[in-house]
Amino acid sequence: MTAEKIRARLKENGIENDYIETKLLIEEFCGEYSEDKDYDSPRLAEAVEKRCARYPIQYIIGKWWFCRCEFEVNENCLVPRPDTELTVETAVKLLPRNASFADLCTGSGCIAISILDLRSDTRADAYELYPKTLELAKKNAAKNKVSERFSGILGDVLSPDLLEDKKYAAIISNPPYIRTDVIDTLEAEVKQEPRAALDGGEDGLIFYRTIVNNFAKNLDENGVFIFEIGYDQADDLKKIADQSGLSCEIKKDLGGCDRVAILRKND
Repeated sequence: MTAEKIRARLKENGIENDYIETKLLIEEFCGEYSEDKDYDSPRLAEAVEKRCARYPIQYIIGKWWFCRCEFEVNENCLVPRPDTELTVETAVKLLPRNASFADLCTGSGCIAISILDLRSDTRADAYELYPKTLELAKKNAAKNKVSERFSGILGDVLSPDLLEDKKYAAIISNPPYIRTDVIDTLEAEVKQEPRAALDGGEDGLIFYRTIVNNFAKNLDENGVFIFEIGYDQADDLKKIADQSGLSCEIKKDLGGCDRVAILRKND
């Protein structure tokens, strides 16, 4: 199986980035990439078939890149996406010196770990409901050499006692925010990611409402909520903020879509 044949197989099955993905697959399963070589590898052949069935390439190779870090990923977490880098950038700019922050629904740990990587003065408490996912986040913290400042905590974000009496400069989250009735319409790769990490309830807002209502008391005096949001959720976040006496600032991603909501206590 040559690189050209792999690219053709991927393209005919609707894979747009056929060149990049062919290179990734060959390098992962054969160690070197060549246009001329005929690869006789059962593992590569199996990986190509999985990808042609629209299984996420990130899960196939078992890793992905986000900000300037590499993360181990598998079926227990969402795939880190470029859009989420805006959440990290926002936190890096807003966190005061020597800050502690919470990352709710941490998943692979990509948000908390990337912030810690970029801000060596900060510490993170990363909360996750699922034990296997939390173990993955801890492995990623070790992989990226931030374990000493990363505390992985098992707990339910929808529980009002999750944060106890802790105080944070920021509470950050990329929670499940897809409406339940929309999930089955998503692209094939996304539907193979953990449904629980996608499903934000009937209106997609259950996690935002719960976090704001339960944990505003856990923010420092000048603390902020930093949320990743869906492209059509800015007005909803402004209403949630207003109902809790908070201000709401919306930041757009590079594609011009609403992507991050910053909620602060009103003066």
